Amino acid sequence: MYITGQCNKTERLVMTALMIALVIIGTIVLRIPVPMTHGYVHLGEAMVYLSVLILGKKNGSFVAAAGSALADVFGGFAAFAPWTLLIKFGMAFAMGAILEFADRPHPQHAQGRSVNPLLVSVLAMTASGVLMCLGYFIAETIMYGNHIAALTEVPWNIGQFSAGIILAAAINASLKKALSGHL
Repeated sequence: MYITGQCNKTERLVMTALMIALVIIGTIVLRIPVPMTHGYVHLGEAMVYLSVLILGKKNGSFVAAAGSALADVFGGFAAFAPWTLLIKFGMAFAMGAILEFADRPHPQHAQGRSVNPLLVSVLAMTASGVLMCLGYFIAETIMYGNHIAALTEVPWNIGQFSAGIILAAAINASLKKALSGHL
């Protein structure tokens, strides 16, 4: 299921570093401010999802946590970095766990049924996005001192993870198609 499934350690290390950079760039470069909370939405979410799709649960979780927390620090939101580190790690880990579960052999496969990889990926990314919304709701409730301010971020976070799902699925499909003859 993963694009880098047959890479050696050096290639995996390079891909991990590249994905951290892409998460940072996707988070910082195109930010849409959320006036009610002084936060922002971004396209880094797509790179978080893509890192798990490409690198798997372990490295993808590291990329999501490190890249997103560094983007907070570099982008002027250092107070969020510890929360982001935990939230992004958790969401990527959960996504990777769902993908791993779906990728293991099931008795239904022997009967000719198979799991649609795109559907599984979208469901895993959606579950991950819901965890992100919940995580930031809790973090912002603590940081802002009330749940109403934190609640105003939820629709923006849903939009962010939804756009991330679409972009990550499209990029992943394109990468798989382009690399199909080279793996």
